[in-house]
Amino acid sequence: MAGRLPACVVDCGTGYTKIGYAGNTEPQFIVPSCIAIKESAKVGDQAQRRMTKGVDDLDFYIGDEAIDKPNYATKWPIRHGIVDDWDLMERFMEQVIFKHLPP
Repeated sequence: MAGRLPACVVDCGTGYTKIGYAGNTEPQFIVPSCIAIKESAKVGDQAQRRMTKGVDDLDFYIGDEAIDKPNYATKWPIRHGIVDDWDLMERFMEQVIFKHLPP
């Protein structure tokens, strides 16, 4: 089994998400658990966001970048330890894994 990477560990919390590998003493990255999206739909209208197609679906930021985007709606997909918006959580997790964990 030599040459294999250890298991990826992702701890999603209400405020921060911690990312790293099994066996490490501490996470490699700690990022705010937020996502910034361009939103023409009313805040909280998940059905309207699902209908958005094309490039707008790829126009989002996560973590510290999300907090620094004044023209975007900042969303927190986890509230009180429970995932509140699975569509946003999916986008957040995909970006966290592919952006912060090296192959």
